Amino acid sequence: MLVTDALAISRLDHVPTWFGIGGGAERFATVRNAGELNRAMEADPALRVLGDGANLLVDDDGVSELVVKMEGELADWVIDPVAGTVRVGAGANLPKLINETVRQGLAGLETLGGIPASVGGALVMNAGGKFGEIEQFVVRLHAISRDGREFTLERKDIAFGYRRSGLKDLVLTSCDLQLAPDDAGAVRKRLKEVMSYKKTSQPMAEKSAGCTYKNPTLEHDIMDLHDANGRAGRRVPAGLLIDRAGLKGLAVNAVSVSDVHANFFVTRPGATARDVISLMEQVERRVLDRFGVQLEREVVVWSRHGQGRQR
Repeated sequence: MLVTDALAISRLDHVPTWFGIGGGAERFATVRNAGELNRAMEADPALRVLGDGANLLVDDDGVSELVVKMEGELADWVIDPVAGTVRVGAGANLPKLINETVRQGLAGLETLGGIPASVGGALVMNAGGKFGEIEQFVVRLHAISRDGREFTLERKDIAFGYRRSGLKDLVLTSCDLQLAPDDAGAVRKRLKEVMSYKKTSQPMAEKSAGCTYKNPTLEHDIMDLHDANGRAGRRVPAGLLIDRAGLKGLAVNAVSVSDVHANFFVTRPGATARDVISLMEQVERRVLDRFGVQLEREVVVWSRHGQGRQR
């Protein structure tokens, strides 16, 4: 273990992800406050931040950049149930935060139920789904640039959009959210309804990274879809395109397209990150050939070959 100005850096043989496969990190550190994060940034300005590992695939060869996990002050929160305000660290677990805000009778985040992520990772990708997106509740964000400058960004200055935020080149440290005081029982009921929907429509009991692809906006009509989903300018579910291309159940070794939801790739014992990448490449090629639509990955791939850095 290497200790640099009280920052303990060690090797991580396997970066934990929801896929349960993939490589490790040559250098890994846990940071618990702004001072430790700054020292990590000084040690490697190109560091990678590990959130919950939910929409992440680490190539089998692993990564050479410093990987940091935020804990302590950087994963804590302060909630004012009367005002409905939340100050939360980027390393906080989103599902746990949702449960706590529901318990305190604050409405809003229950719409994100069933989304596994750190708060920082959820902000970077503007996590959401059928019931809402996290941008709806953001007041401001606090972050550090790669050269160590601290930033505070108001909501109006953040380029939120569908599964994007424009924040991937920053390291987020915390954010301020505004929720609505409500009856705790009513908020809890809505959370249960969201979770019930997801349990019946997604393979939540299997190992996956959630949705593999963003839902594309069509540039041309696709009459094969036989409904309004196929009209140019409409955002169409990526899972629908994969399903209609006949790819449910398609497998590469121990990785397959889910039979429950075609936008989920599930892994079994013996799977490798290379298998997932190969399956993604096959699905992308066949959807492009069938419908003329280029799928864009929602799953972030960490690789020595330059495929992404965000959570």
